[in-house]
Amino acid sequence: MTNLRDLEARLLANPEVKAEFDRLAPEFEIAEALIRARQRAGLSQEEVARRMGTSQSAIARLESGRKMPSAASLARFAAATGSRLRVELLPVGK
Repeated sequence: MTNLRDLEARLLANPEVKAEFDRLAPEFEIAEALIRARQRAGLSQEEVARRMGTSQSAIARLESGRKMPSAASLARFAAATGSRLRVELLPVGK
């Protein structure tokens, strides 16, 4: 049986797959940050949704990384999880 790391390494060996993965990296990073903030706050998606005045499915979409959230959504999510939003632009390669 192939483990997840081996599968990822095999897939990323394909230059086209690697390019697409790199292109989507910011969305993945945001999704991971949202999930970490919610878990750190000890909240369910439903609880975050209630605090934001939205639905659990909207939170699931934010955490999926399939769509780039707006700055306003990120600020509301941060407030709902007791977090502080910080946007940082880094030089390429860092």
